[in-house]
Amino acid sequence: MKILRVNMETGSIRLEELSEKYRLLGNRGLVSSLIYNEVSPTCSPIGPNNKLYIASSPLEGFGVTSTGRISVGAKSPLTGGIKEANAGGTAGSRMARQGLRAIAIEGASEGSWILRISSSGSELLEASEYAGLGTYETTKRLLDRYGRDSSVISIGPSGEKLLLSAGVFVSDVEGDSSRAAARGGLGAVMGSKGLKAIVIQNDGNYKPKPSDKEGFINARLALHKAILENPGAQAYTNYGTMGILLPLHALGTLPGKGFTDADFKGVESVSGEKMLENMAKRGGEGKPVHSCMPGCVIRCSNVYADKNGKKIVSPLEYETSALLGTNLCIDDLDVIAKLNRKCNDYGIDTIETGAALGVAAHAGVLEWGDGKKAADLIDEIGQGTPLGRILGSGAVIAGKVLGVIKVPAVKGQAMAGYDPRGVKSMGATYAMTPMGADHTAAVTFRAPIDQFKWEGGIDVSRNIQVTVAFYDTYFCSFVARGVGTSTHLLRELFNTAFGTDYQDDSFISEIGKDCIKKERMFNLAAGVTEEWLPEWMREEPLEPHGRVADIPASEFERFWDKSFWGEFPPIPKRF
Repeated sequence: MKILRVNMETGSIRLEELSEKYRLLGNRGLVSSLIYNEVSPTCSPIGPNNKLYIASSPLEGFGVTSTGRISVGAKSPLTGGIKEANAGGTAGSRMARQGLRAIAIEGASEGSWILRISSSGSELLEASEYAGLGTYETTKRLLDRYGRDSSVISIGPSGEKLLLSAGVFVSDVEGDSSRAAARGGLGAVMGSKGLKAIVIQNDGNYKPKPSDKEGFINARLALHKAILENPGAQAYTNYGTMGILLPLHALGTLPGKGFTDADFKGVESVSGEKMLENMAKRGGEGKPVHSCMPGCVIRCSNVYADKNGKKIVSPLEYETSALLGTNLCIDDLDVIAKLNRKCNDYGIDTIETGAALGVAAHAGVLEWGDGKKAADLIDEIGQGTPLGRILGSGAVIAGKVLGVIKVPAVKGQAMAGYDPRGVKSMGATYAMTPMGADHTAAVTFRAPIDQFKWEGGIDVSRNIQVTVAFYDTYFCSFVARGVGTSTHLLRELFNTAFGTDYQDDSFISEIGKDCIKKERMFNLAAGVTEEWLPEWMREEPLEPHGRVADIPASEFERFWDKSFWGEFPPIPKRF
């Protein structure tokens, strides 16, 4: 497999063999290793010395479910540390067919450029005609030009303006730019390179061969069967991520009124059940079950349509409904879906945007529940007005400028749809993951512990973080629920696909730990050491249950014990 290195300053493009040490790595594991080995921890995140990496899974092309996601990684403008964000869509499959495991974007250029990748070669094309366009229009035009079966990775005007909430957006199977590697400001990194979009044409013919063909076919069938029969995976198929909204409200962790009230009264009107009810009544283009990438058997995506059956956005997900909905006291799924689409088009993270708008509401910039004003403020972000730039720079910057203390963030990044006073183990995830307050590092509310107490939270979060880092290196992390405890299926899959000789399942934790340890060492070199929760959350009880985020300092301190992690790699050179 190859890595395509593109230098935006010189215009040079070279194709290299992927180093043997990266042979079994993809997605998060690969981008984190490349950042650790190749990026100066003290570089400016939006300067020419930062590098943007896009990686696919080493299992993509083998016909294994849920391996089509890509990871995008760089030093984050939002956290100042390492950042990986992943997305579905078609880019992973198109990369694999071109024989690409990774793309590295280096240097920086003036103007606006498109990178076109095809079987006949790669080239940088001047793209001033696309400058300032939203991701939907950019993607449509590029697919019309280079083939509807191509894949487009793009940024919106917010990425071009280098706003810290900007993400990287990937086209889905219908050709919409709706799959977001949203978190950490990676769209600003792409924008700082002068790169508006990447087009990957679907004319590649590379196909990997399993080490043991017959054994691999059996292993793949066994894995798919286990996922399809698992109730946890079935729940994602039936509801997507929206199915957890009411259970999380019952736990007292659903954000409301800018993370100050966990008992939003209009919760039923923004639930997964309400979403399915609307879809059933409206018909048309709405779909309760939908694949975000080719070949996925879980199919957790959906298409949400308006009252006339016209598509608004795909997918409508829990995190967006929490941060742009209950967090702002908005109780209308149609309004939330339209806000979601605006964010996608401008190229910004719905989580960071929702949290920043909550901060603005605390400051009196908008009224709680005012969906129209929320839409107007998102427009200001896209237009780059002074207020829009403040809000588009994320919740922490918005709090500093607007004089608001109640900012739900760690390492400069906003929390997702889990208040850590409601489910206390999520506080361990937010505080300790190298990624900032990122729920995808370890969602812990299903763990069999007392979630209203801090005891056990560190251990649960740490174990899940390791597991998730492994799955994020090869699959969509939702595969973890489908596999459950049947991890021998993965051992058999890897041995027959790659020719490895794993005798037990310890390789899963070894790969996950190695990824996280490199991420932490990079952060230490970059000076990112914040590993605690905001002071106001430790002191102010969350209504209506009166809980605070009270994980003791001693618990956070033992998170990195070598008895669990083993030896850490060296801290990379700062310069």
